[in-house]
Amino acid sequence: MPCSIIDYNSAGDWQYFHDWLFKRFEKDQSIDQKVRDIINYVREHGDQALIEYTRQFDCSEFRSSLIRVDPSRLEQAANNIDPEETNLIREAILNIQDFHKRQLEDSWISTRNKGLVVGQLVKPVSSAGLYVPGGKSGETPLVSSLIMNAVPAMVAGVDNINVVTPPGIDGDINPYTLATAYLLGLENFFAVGGAWAIAALAQGTETIPQVDMISGPGNIFVTTAKKIVSEYVGIDMLAGPSEILVLADNTANPEWIAADLLSQAEHDELASALLITPDNDLPEQVKTCLNEQLQALPRKEIAAQSLKNWGGIIRVPDLETGIDLVNRVAPEHLEMALNDPWGHLESIQNAGAIFMGHFCPESIGDYFAGPNHILPTLSTARFSSALGVQDFCKKSSFIYSNFEYIQDQGNKIAKLARLEGLEAHARSALMRKG
Repeated sequence: MPCSIIDYNSAGDWQYFHDWLFKRFEKDQSIDQKVRDIINYVREHGDQALIEYTRQFDCSEFRSSLIRVDPSRLEQAANNIDPEETNLIREAILNIQDFHKRQLEDSWISTRNKGLVVGQLVKPVSSAGLYVPGGKSGETPLVSSLIMNAVPAMVAGVDNINVVTPPGIDGDINPYTLATAYLLGLENFFAVGGAWAIAALAQGTETIPQVDMISGPGNIFVTTAKKIVSEYVGIDMLAGPSEILVLADNTANPEWIAADLLSQAEHDELASALLITPDNDLPEQVKTCLNEQLQALPRKEIAAQSLKNWGGIIRVPDLETGIDLVNRVAPEHLEMALNDPWGHLESIQNAGAIFMGHFCPESIGDYFAGPNHILPTLSTARFSSALGVQDFCKKSSFIYSNFEYIQDQGNKIAKLARLEGLEAHARSALMRKG
C-alpha cells in the first residue's frame, strides 16, 4: 500500500486534512542553535571554519586550496563532456533566459502633478550568492538548480555572482556542474556547501566574498542558515521538501499520474505527492500503477517512505471542491490533468507553478520549458512566488519638487505631520514656503 485513499467532501473536512499534511512543517527546534553556532564559528574563523566543517561532513582531506575552483577547471569540464550534452544544456539555458527576460521591469518617472516629479529606479543588487545542492556526494549533479539560480541573477544584471556547492568525498565537483557554470559564463565557484557556505556568503571569509543576496534550495540546515542570515542579507525564500499535487478528471491516464507522483516522491522522504480527483475509478487505478512503477525505481525506498507518510489520493465530490482544496494546500507544483485545464486556470489562486494538460509533466518545468523551478513550498505559495529576476533587483523611489509645489502643498504636509504629533516634520515643510 504506497499511499492512502482519503475522502474529502467539503471545506468542513479541511481541519483534519490540514492537521495531517502540515505535520511536515514541524522541525527540530535544536537545529536553530546548531546553525547559529556554525554561523558564529565561520564569522570568527573564516576559511579555517569552512575547512573543518567540510572535512567533517564532505571530504576528509579538504584543504584551503580546494575552496575556490580554478576557472580553468570549468572550461576543462565543458570541453570534456559529450557535445550532445553540451548542446542540450545550452538549449535549456536559452529557454530559461527567454522566459526570465520577460520579467524585467523598467524604471519609470511621472510628472502628473505640477512642480513635482516622482519615479522609481530599478537596479540589480551588486552581488549574489547561489547555493547549489550537491546531490548524493556529487554523484547526482543538480545542473538544473545552477541554471535556475544563475539565469535570473544574470538577466537582472548582477555583476558579481558567486556559486557554492558541496564537494564530493574527493574534494572535487561533478564535471557536469562545472561545465554548466562555464556555459553560463560564471567564474566565481567555490567547493563549499552546507550551513557554513551560507554563513560564508552572508559574512565573507578570506576566500569567499560577502554578498547582498543569497538564493537556492538546500536541506534543513541550509534553509535554517538562510533564515538566520536574512537579518542582514537578502534571501529568495525558505524552501522545504518538494511537493506535487495532481488535479485530475476521468480523462487522465493513471500510469502517467503515478509516474508524476513518483517524480517528486523520489526526491526526499519528506516530499509530498497528492492526487485530487472526483473520478470514482482513478484512485484505485493510480494506486495499482504506483505499486508497479515503484518497484523499478532506483530510489524506491525513499519514494515509498514519502508516499506512505505524505502521499495521498483524495476523492472529492466534484471538481469545484477539488479546486478549493488545491487553493487551501497551495502546492509547490500543481498539475492540472484535466480535459479542459484552460477553463479552470482562473480558479487557481495558490500554486507555485501550474502544469496544464495531459502532456505536461512537472519535469518539463524542472529542466527545459523556461519558468523557474525554485518554487515556494509548505503552503507559502499563498503569498510568495517562484524565484525570478525581481529577487535580484531592488527599487528606489525618487522625488523632486520645486518652489511652486511646496508653496501650494506645504500647509497640507504640515497639517498631516501635526496630526501625528511631529512638529519638526511640519516645520521642515513650512520653512521652505518663505
